[in-house]
Amino acid sequence: MAAEWDWERGETLLRVNDPADWDAAYERDERSLGTAAIGLAFNCTPAEASPRIVRAMQLPDRDQRGFAFTAAGAVARLNGELTPELYAALRVEGPGGFAENAIRDTLTFVPFRKLPPWFKWQMVRTTVRDKLEYWWMRSEDAVGDAWRTLRGRRS
Repeated sequence: MAAEWDWERGETLLRVNDPADWDAAYERDERSLGTAAIGLAFNCTPAEASPRIVRAMQLPDRDQRGFAFTAAGAVARLNGELTPELYAALRVEGPGGFAENAIRDTLTFVPFRKLPPWFKWQMVRTTVRDKLEYWWMRSEDAVGDAWRTLRGRRS
């Protein structure tokens, strides 16, 4: 199966389904390992994919590192859980960077009762922040409407 993987262009790598193929490519220092990590997230169990995704999160290529975080988000979406090592890697990266979308996917697709304490705190923090932003935008709309109404009456 490894013969059909196009490591140079990355075109077939979303179908990677054997962790041993990923490991061999990692040892050869192939390109597109982050893309292949997404393939592992789609086609393997979280326990099989997780160590490879964590390694891909440390790749020197920024794009491939970003794909590794996408893979972590895919694991959360597809399985409703992450492994302890994926939770730890996302926590280390933290919100606001590469891990932002993967953390949000985790908070969306993993049941609250299954989340580790740091992620529960992130759920509360993002819920409060999102609600405050919503209220702020609504108040801006209300003030803008009131201002336009007042200006309209003066004319």
